[in-house]
Amino acid sequence: MKNGGYDEGYSAVPCFWGEDPGSLVKLFLENHSVKGDLILDLGCGEGKNANAFAAAGATTIAVDCSQVAITNGETVFADSPIDWRISDATSFVKSQSDKTYDVVVAYGLLHCMNSESEADALIDNVKRVTKTGGTVILVAFNDRSQDLSAHPGFDPLLMPHDWYAAKFGGWHTEILTDTDLHETHPHNDIPHHHSLTRLIARKTT
Repeated sequence: MKNGGYDEGYSAVPCFWGEDPGSLVKLFLENHSVKGDLILDLGCGEGKNANAFAAAGATTIAVDCSQVAITNGETVFADSPIDWRISDATSFVKSQSDKTYDVVVAYGLLHCMNSESEADALIDNVKRVTKTGGTVILVAFNDRSQDLSAHPGFDPLLMPHDWYAAKFGGWHTEILTDTDLHETHPHNDIPHHHSLTRLIARKTT
């Protein structure tokens, strides 16, 4: 996996991404009950999405390759029953059994893959481990418009929006958008933007 420079941010700011869940996770939880569900949050960072699922009554496994991120998450969300795992997301999901999870979250993960083939394989495994009737929530940089000035040295994998859409052909798509995110990271105060594919899709078979 490629490094987006986030460890620098995790080390500088104890809750780099904040405590509120991402917009897609918030929307999903407003419209779906997850009590008793099993959730896999791949590339969880400090766990803001995992915490939201756990607070809603789900059993939540949060996976990230960054020790710093996991340590921050364990501190910030110390009272949350999250099952934290330090692991490469690709290796972890590959090791999981078919149709295990009610929801799989990949928030800001796919553009950190090294190649199209690696991203393709990860998505295939994400789809495989999702239960029939289960949901994938995915957010990724796409190839339309990227200002990477706040990410020195980061060369993300930028796939077209339509590539992501095609990967979930045959699934029921609840949300599929290509919009810009304007943000400033707290550790370097550099305003920048990313074009993002945002997807919520339900496995139908």
